[in-house]
Formats: sequence, C-alpha cells, structure tokens
Amino acid sequence: MLGKHALPAALLGAITLRLLFPPHARAQPSSPFAPASPEASAIAQLFLITLGIAGVIFLLVQGLLLYMVARFRARPGAGAPRPVFGYRPLEIGWTVGPALLLAGVFGLMLPLMGSDPGAADRVPSPPAEALAVTVIGHQWWWELRYPTLDVVTANELHIPVGEPVRVRLESADVIHSFWLPRLGGKLDVIPGRTNQLWLYTEAPGVYLGPCAEFCGLQHAWMLLRVIAQPRADFLAWAAQQRQPAAPPSGAAQRGQQLFLEQTCVNCHTLRGTPAQGTVGPDLTHVGSRQTLGAGVLENTPANMYRWLQDPQAVKPGSLMPTFYLSDADTAALAAYLAGLK
Repeated sequence: MLGKHALPAALLGAITLRLLFPPHARAQPSSPFAPASPEASAIAQLFLITLGIAGVIFLLVQGLLLYMVARFRARPGAGAPRPVFGYRPLEIGWTVGPALLLAGVFGLMLPLMGSDPGAADRVPSPPAEALAVTVIGHQWWWELRYPTLDVVTANELHIPVGEPVRVRLESADVIHSFWLPRLGGKLDVIPGRTNQLWLYTEAPGVYLGPCAEFCGLQHAWMLLRVIAQPRADFLAWAAQQRQPAAPPSGAAQRGQQLFLEQTCVNCHTLRGTPAQGTVGPDLTHVGSRQTLGAGVLENTPANMYRWLQDPQAVKPGSLMPTFYLSDADTAALAAYLAGLK
C-alpha cells in the first residue's frame, strides 16, 4: 500500500503517461504508482514522501501569504510601512530551515542513490551467472540480444520472474533512454558507451516502457515490452527463438521468394535462410511478437499487410521503404511473415 497520498500522485502520473504513451499503449498498466519491483516500489514511496513534504510547505507558504495579505494590507490614511533590515533571526531561520529540510530529503534518497537491485533487503544478491541481455537502441526500435542463450529479437524483452537480470544498454545511433515505469529502471542509452542496470520482478506480466529521451521523428513510437514469465515458460520461449525460420507452405512460399528477391535481405535476418541483414530487426520469429513497428500496430495479419503495403504511411521517417508490390504479392509476403512464429 502506498498510503493516502497515492491517489493524487496516481492522477498526476496518469496525466503524464497519457502524454508519453500513444493511444493503444495507454491501455497497458504503465503507471509508476503501480510498482512491480522492489526498486520501483522504493522509488514510488520516496516520491510520495517528497510530495507530502512539498505539499506541507506549499500549504504553509500559501497560508502565511494569505495571512499577511489580510493582516498587513494597506489601509486608508496609513503611511508607508517601516522597512526592516538586518533581522538576523529571520535570516538565519530561512537559511538554516531549508538547508535542514534538503538534508533530510537527501538522507531519504541516499539509500537509493547508486544502489542496484541487489542491495540488501530489497532483492536477492545477483549471482555472477545471472542472465545478461544487451539492449541496443535504434531509431526507432529496440534490438535485444541474449548472448548466453544465442537469442536475438526485437522490441519484446522476455525475462524470468524472481531472477535478477543484468541489462547492458548500447545505442546504434543517437541518445535514447531506457525506462520501465513499473520496474523502476531508467537510464540513458548513449552512443559509444555501455550503461548497465538490473531488472527484477516477482510479478508475471507485460510491462510497457517508452524511450524517454527525444530521439527523432518517431520517438513516441519506440516502445519496449518487458514480458516477465515463469522460468519454465521463459526457457521454452528461448528455445523456440533459437529455431531457424519455419519453412513456408501454400501462399507463404511465394512470400518467402519475394522476401529473398527484394532488398529485405540487406536489412533483416531470417535464420535458416540467406537473409543475414543487421540494419533492421531480426524477423526470424516476427509472427510471434505482440506488435509491429516497435508498438505502432498490433501484430495481426491485417496490420502486417498494412505495414508492408506502405510503412511510411504507418510510421513516417522509419527506415523501412515502400516497395510498391501488387496486392497479391503484399498478401503473400504478409502471410509468410505472419507465419514466422
């Protein structure tokens, strides 16, 4: 429980998140005031305490202001008030008081500053062999690499519940920012530099996070989904992701032929085929993902067709070009990609 101040804070957070998250993403439980990790819970508690202190100060200042306006207002016939200079107790008070207050707030923040989720009494100490994931920010999507599992995917970060996960953050182009409101992780993703943080949750679910640093035209459509699942489900997912692209059948065979004939192979990888591009997301199992275009569309056959028909109409500025295929060829290509589970 976050206490009686949680409601106004939650309303403030909801307004902020409504501005940050695109429309269909707002349905996701993304508020930092519904923490799903010990770190996020500690940050939420600290925010509410600080908000309470600020609220008391606001009421005190406004109350004194209204009192002085009423008590010392100018009256007819009264002369100008005598100015007061060098009132030492008052000057000491309004210097020492705020300094002590800020020192107190700093003391509350100190346990969280520089600590990681492995800190005592919050999360079990991360073992040396903890799962490691490299997250690479691109304009405008997230590349996810699990080096010990030989898994490469995009825009959906799967993690096992109840286990600390080491996240290495890198950028392929400009500065991005990795932020997961309900899990507490927020850190800049900077070209030429590797930053690290830990993720941990004991609550299975889907946690949505935006890029929190303006990075260009489609900054708002650079969403990351963290899918926390029991270890057995996570390992099954990883095993499925290691498999090569499934051989197509029916109309999808024409779709694979189109994929390999077009310049798709220069940008995308389909393991088990000659396509080994690294500019765009790995599409080996694109059909199993929840969204297309880093959250711009739900991943349905109809939306896959729409995306392939004119990606610039869906996500202007993205590096995905329009190939001007016939309706039949677009449908075949969409059927092939949608079948890559």
